Amino acid sequence: MSARQRAPWLARILAKGTGSAPDTAVHIPTELPTPLTRDRVGAYLTRRGYTFRLDDDDDITGTWDGNRFWFLLLGTQHEILQVRGRWHRPLADSGRLAVLQIINDWNRERIWPKAYLRAEPAGLALYTEVSVDFGPGATKNQLEQMVACGLGTSIQLFTSVSALLPPEDPDDLEGMDDNGAFGDG
Repeated sequence: MSARQRAPWLARILAKGTGSAPDTAVHIPTELPTPLTRDRVGAYLTRRGYTFRLDDDDDITGTWDGNRFWFLLLGTQHEILQVRGRWHRPLADSGRLAVLQIINDWNRERIWPKAYLRAEPAGLALYTEVSVDFGPGATKNQLEQMVACGLGTSIQLFTSVSALLPPEDPDDLEGMDDNGAFGDG
């Protein structure tokens, strides 16, 4: 295959180091990364019109489509942002294998979110997590994309699980507190 027959993207790659000028300009970002803070996360959520509050640990929390989410700053320098979701629906222990199969398929086929089950006093709880290390800081766009990814992919998972399980029993919601947790959890 001659250089003329190559795909444009391949020609650009192969032209590197040959003295050929690239046919596209290099984009240099104009915004430099700045440290990750709870205020920056809250400002994004506010710009989007989302309602949230600070919990007892001063973490941002709120509900999206009836599911509880937390926006946690982790790490020694609070450089890791984790969007953690908890599905609104408690699960009976008898459904553990079915739900594990569903989330294992999800984890195998998709990058985000990580999904897992956790035993709680009122039954099993389905959690999701998307975590990114912003040690060098994050631009506004990077932070916004990460939060949108954490919320969006988690809600997609919860919707998928809901579609594959029998309808919810309203009695399952007894015992849920205002934070979306059951019992003492």
